Amino acid sequence: MTEPPPRVVIADDQALVRTGFGLILAADGIDVVAEAADGDEAVDAVRRTRPDLVLMDIRMPGTDGLEATRRILSGTMPDPPRVVMLTTFDLDRYVYAALTAGASGFLLKDVTPEHLVAAVRLARTGDALLAPAITRRLVERFVAHGTEPTALHRDLSVLTPRELEVLRSLGTGLSNAELSTRFGLSEATVKTHVARILSKLRLRDRAQAVVVAYETGLIVPGAASTARDPGSSA
Repeated sequence: MTEPPPRVVIADDQALVRTGFGLILAADGIDVVAEAADGDEAVDAVRRTRPDLVLMDIRMPGTDGLEATRRILSGTMPDPPRVVMLTTFDLDRYVYAALTAGASGFLLKDVTPEHLVAAVRLARTGDALLAPAITRRLVERFVAHGTEPTALHRDLSVLTPRELEVLRSLGTGLSNAELSTRFGLSEATVKTHVARILSKLRLRDRAQAVVVAYETGLIVPGAASTARDPGSSA
């Protein structure tokens, strides 16, 4: 049976952005079920339409995208959608806050149509972190400058040695295919390792796993290949 197309809500205070993104996605068979001009409208649209994914502008008047994301992912909605933040700045500190709140990644608003479509389909599966290199720079910048620790589960002692190795490599932005090559494992086995890591640490997706890898010291900001003993970072 063919999988139905992703159902998407677009939240942005600029009508031109909403319309442009909507036309691009619709042309590729993706179902845009609602649009929203601010955070309150976005939360309401999610409750009404139960989408798979929200493209959420981070800076909107009134209730902004960060607060709307927190509401959507607070656990009060059954089967909440994934949220991908839209921003004009690749080092926007609010994007980092959104990732720690549970957003699945982010896109710059000047994204190409092809990348937008691919990102929406990837984000729906939760299989890959969006823009991993830029996200890694975000984490390095804000963790290195002493940002307050998040409420994410940070006890890495629950992971096996192999799972720690996978998390460390995942934190540097490697895809499943790259992890497969690095460890000499099948992609199916890599996906199993990643799924167990997310489950044990109670993380929503790979974006939060990257944050945890840095905040626990498994990866040192500015030195992605350096790691310390996770037992000392509980």
